[in-house]
Amino acid sequence: MSKMHVKLNLNGEEVEGLAEPRTLLIHFLRENLKVTGPHIGCETSHCGACTVDIDGKSVKSCTVFVGQVNGKDVTTVEGLVNDDGSLGIIQEMFREHHGLQCGFCTPGMITRAHRLLQENPNPTEKDIRFGMAGNLCRCTGYQNIVKAIAASADMMNAQKEAAE
Repeated sequence: MSKMHVKLNLNGEEVEGLAEPRTLLIHFLRENLKVTGPHIGCETSHCGACTVDIDGKSVKSCTVFVGQVNGKDVTTVEGLVNDDGSLGIIQEMFREHHGLQCGFCTPGMITRAHRLLQENPNPTEKDIRFGMAGNLCRCTGYQNIVKAIAASADMMNAQKEAAE
């Protein structure tokens, strides 16, 4: 099968590569671009370990062909760090509130939490649980993930108020 030229904005940087049109985005990211934050979990869209942000929407990258992201903005967990390379707010809150154990689901959880907080900057616990329902964790029992996301919302809102 012939390869297609793919060009996208990945974590704020224009990148390109060649891939067969049927290549899944998760494989293109990991194998072609060497971006290993998103994990390959179930490859059936059930677990959310491969969650990325595409043009402002949470998407499971195991459900998208690479040709579908040609010319689009894609953000992975690597793109959520601060400009100086330090952990972003959500990443720091996951660390501080022990929102991870084995870490396998964490990149997808953080990426989805990022979009959730863009969609709803003041979520209730119920909102967080509903908004994160498509991302599975086999270790934590979710309570500390919910705490980490709630703390992230509080910190982001405090920063926003301080800036105004």
